[in-house]
Amino acid sequence: MQNMAPHSDAPGRPIPGRSELVVMIAGLMAMNALAIDIMLPALNQIAHDVGLTSAGVESDNRQQLIIFAYVLGFGAPQILWGPITDRFGRRMPLFVSLTGYIVTAVLCIAIREFHMLLAARFVQGVFASGARLVATSVVRDLFAGRQMARFMSLVMTIFMIIPIIAPAIGQIVLFVGPWEWIFGALVIFGIVMLGWTFARLPETLPVARRRPLNLSNALAAYNEVIRTPVTFGYMCASGIVFGALFSFIASSEQIFREVFHRHDDFALWFAGVAIMMAGANFTNSRLVEKLGMRRISHSALILFTLLSAASALLTLVFGESLARFYPMFILTFACFGLMGSNFSALAMEPLGKIAGTASAAYGFATTTVASLIGMAIGSQYNGTTVPLMLGFVCLGVCSLAVILITEKGRLFSSR
Repeated sequence: MQNMAPHSDAPGRPIPGRSELVVMIAGLMAMNALAIDIMLPALNQIAHDVGLTSAGVESDNRQQLIIFAYVLGFGAPQILWGPITDRFGRRMPLFVSLTGYIVTAVLCIAIREFHMLLAARFVQGVFASGARLVATSVVRDLFAGRQMARFMSLVMTIFMIIPIIAPAIGQIVLFVGPWEWIFGALVIFGIVMLGWTFARLPETLPVARRRPLNLSNALAAYNEVIRTPVTFGYMCASGIVFGALFSFIASSEQIFREVFHRHDDFALWFAGVAIMMAGANFTNSRLVEKLGMRRISHSALILFTLLSAASALLTLVFGESLARFYPMFILTFACFGLMGSNFSALAMEPLGKIAGTASAAYGFATTTVASLIGMAIGSQYNGTTVPLMLGFVCLGVCSLAVILITEKGRLFSSR
């Protein structure tokens, strides 16, 4: 990992070593994944306790809103967090975000009404989005180009530990206590990250590089994002294809419980998907500086689309089979590990001077836009995996079309 020493022009405490910084950034990003994935084993129980389902009813697709309410809160407010972090730096907005994340998790413990729970989850997502935006902005403050892609791949490799273990943590909590304790785990994780970053994370945006906080500057910055073809193109492509990720996360518990009858060991099957994504992220970190971001991500997007089409076709012809579906599905999801970090680095590279705003726009696309797409696909769940996989195919084709336009018809460039 030579040539990856972080450097900042901001005065003050020293930047943590590379390994600590990787784990710290991964921890900040993982707060979002934990708030989603730890809920998955409990969705049906929560839905029953807040009056959404009744005895004898297996599930209600509206239980997915417990996930989507959080994700929608997480996505759109990044548009506001971006200019705020470019004006006030990274530390202060981070601490506000972490404190709000903790407080809203406490509120969720006390709520027993479905719509109030959705509102609390939405607000928790708002605060979590600030932490995620600061994390990516810090990385862009310190790295650029392929070094950023490599660093983010290492971050994502560590980050993927959370999706691997979070459903299992949620399942263990349900074995020993009520679902409210799951929100207690979020409180503990938030407190740990608040203390760690307060003690160790320096300010990475010097005062000289900060931008005034007003509407005209914010609009000018977002206009620059839109007018930068590579940034806007990969932002749109990411927002489209990441809809597949959210559609699966929201419907995964229903699929494994109702289609494959694997409710008791759902956490293990979900972990297998996350492990493949982690392995793909680590592979990307080893290859990206040699092969380039475009070659890897473009190939992964095409493979994602082909595997999704093959899975849908096999299910239509031969019916549902976990032994046939699961191996192809984890390979399909591994493609996200080869796309995510590279798409992010490609989008962020041209706009280092407004990293907070650029990160906000990218975060909006990959969460709000992606979650709306994922909600539409997830709502089509009909007791089979076919709507999910056909949705994947459509998203892969659309994302590839956007990239072809962005790259003017040239794929696999070594740039």
